[in-house]
Amino acid sequence: MNYYDIYKLVKSEDLNHHGTLFAGRMSEWFVESCFITTAVEYKHPENLVCVKVQELNFYTPIRKGDIIHIQSKICLLGKTSLTVYGKVTRNNDAKVLVDGYLTFVCIDENGCKMNHNLVMNPPTSEEDIKLEAKAKSFKK
Repeated sequence: MNYYDIYKLVKSEDLNHHGTLFAGRMSEWFVESCFITTAVEYKHPENLVCVKVQELNFYTPIRKGDIIHIQSKICLLGKTSLTVYGKVTRNNDAKVLVDGYLTFVCIDENGCKMNHNLVMNPPTSEEDIKLEAKAKSFKK
């Protein structure tokens, strides 16, 4: 599956008491980006709920005025679940500032899990193989 892209401008109202991007705001944007990726692929956003944030790693502070690029892609499918990997870079630099994994589950109108019936080709790139292996490690 392909990466989906979202860009955000970090403004004064997004900052914490240290003058850097508030982790809560970054988390909000990150979950939203991963949800959009899942909703576009699944095509029924009304049937998706986020059930788990496996990881959300913050490596480098992000500052006011930075334009951040959030990329996310589905990296593992279960019968009812979709695990998404996301990564954040800044100002067109390749260095990853934040990354993590979230899992969404498909539910019916009664809130019961249901199959999503999506199919994903086996990973072929080194990156996709690593992402899938890491996502599988959370299932243990």
